[in-house]
Amino acid sequence: MSLKKFIILFCIILFLVFFCISSNCYAADSKLVNTLKKAFEQIESWLLKLATPAAAVAVGSGLFMQKFSFGDEERIRTGKKVVKGSLFAYAFILALDLILSTIESLI
Repeated sequence: MSLKKFIILFCIILFLVFFCISSNCYAADSKLVNTLKKAFEQIESWLLKLATPAAAVAVGSGLFMQKFSFGDEERIRTGKKVVKGSLFAYAFILALDLILSTIESLI
């Protein structure tokens, strides 16, 4: 392959790459995609706002179950399970939100 053909081929490939990149950089999402994104963001914010009081109520009920068990070992174990489960679920929701926001910032 001669140098002239190589340069012409390189220029054509370079032009196509820059043309594809420039045409895709300013492409906007459709109205439906924007609406769905906003809806999912709103649902996510509602779930986070709802998760905090729900976790507090679950931890409180587990602690009250332990406190007012009057020595019943089964109720004490159940109360501990409720507290651990609710704290784990709340931590999972917060971690999931952190992971999703990290992925969204990278994209």
